[in-house]
Amino acid sequence: MEIIYKKISELIPYARNNKIHNDRQIKLIASSILEFGFKQPIVVDSKNSIVAGHGRLKGAKLAGLEEVPCIIADDLTKAQIKAYRIADNKLSDLAEWDNEMIGLELEELGELDFDISLTGFDEIERISFDDFKDGKNDNVVGLNEKYIVPPFSVLDTKQGYWQDRKKKWREIIEDDGKSRGCVIGENFGISLLDPVLSELIIKWYAPLDKENEIFDCFAGDTVFGFVSSYKNNKFTGIELRQEQVDFNNKTTTERADYICDDGRNVIEHIKEDSKDLFFSCPPYYDLEVYSEKENDASNQETYEEFYEILDVAFKNSIKCLKDNRFAVVVAGDVRNKKTGEYYDFITDIKNTFKNNGMKLYNDLILLDPIGTAALRANKFSVSRKNVKIHQNVLVFYKGDTNNIKKEFYNIQEVYFESDDME
Repeated sequence: MEIIYKKISELIPYARNNKIHNDRQIKLIASSILEFGFKQPIVVDSKNSIVAGHGRLKGAKLAGLEEVPCIIADDLTKAQIKAYRIADNKLSDLAEWDNEMIGLELEELGELDFDISLTGFDEIERISFDDFKDGKNDNVVGLNEKYIVPPFSVLDTKQGYWQDRKKKWREIIEDDGKSRGCVIGENFGISLLDPVLSELIIKWYAPLDKENEIFDCFAGDTVFGFVSSYKNNKFTGIELRQEQVDFNNKTTTERADYICDDGRNVIEHIKEDSKDLFFSCPPYYDLEVYSEKENDASNQETYEEFYEILDVAFKNSIKCLKDNRFAVVVAGDVRNKKTGEYYDFITDIKNTFKNNGMKLYNDLILLDPIGTAALRANKFSVSRKNVKIHQNVLVFYKGDTNNIKKEFYNIQEVYFESDDME
């Protein structure tokens, strides 16, 4: 077909164009045109109405072009033109990336000092492809290969590499959460800690690459204890419910030990200054109620009574932690069910640890899968409540932070273990 150059001012965007082009995409298209030239003509009908190429037209305008190459689709019927507009936008969405091949291509572009951003990928995506796990790129150590996932302040559980690893862990752990089933709550029977997050916390914040002493004063389900012991650490968990303790001790390895008691009594079971890592994902007040026990933090009448239990448990847990060690707490803020306001649970946790000599060292955001959040978001127009799809991962340090370099092993020397979950 003949390519004809037309002035941009002559072209008419289709009023019902169904593809939304964001600013970042248009900027990248403009950069691509300036770098490579205009290599893909715009398709128009006999009246200069755009059939395909709205994004390219916007990119050309941004690049300062006055004319663009066009192909006139005068051989198509009205119905075919309508269908082609949709197909041109949709069909490319049906393809998937071959991570190994695109990883190799982007790696070579990086070695040639080419601006990778012109491809639409960025440097973080380049070093996060799964092909860095298979040993084919021995000279390239990606962030995933070193750290399991990139150690940024936002942890995205929706990523494919996260979901794949989570699936493997679930198959190994074999805990469907039924023992964790709450008495009252929105997520009956399925409140489980993410095993990949558990693995990250151990790998990132335990001082040794094996045989650490790890503990939790609100142990809950099997996940953290299982992952800890599976990675050859000794784990001690304090859990209020005897049935949960029995289930955990039965289903985890012998290196994990669960004790039935109130989390505030942790100091009665663990010596002071004896542990290498403290982790906890405590109850989120009344979001889920796990038992009718009077001393269950999730079963308190007021938020103040709830947090008083946590405050004491955390204070005593800090005493059990060695100097120059990390404590990690995973939590999500909770709304007052009557007023809708947040209790500011996260700030209370930070204050407890800081008031007891701990330093807030990292404050991470854990992005949760969307799940039913999209349905709940429909109520926004009535309540103006933004649907929360994240949790906070608060990382505290006990001691002199200048000692971290000498107290903790060098993760950069630890390569991704491709067979560590077989």
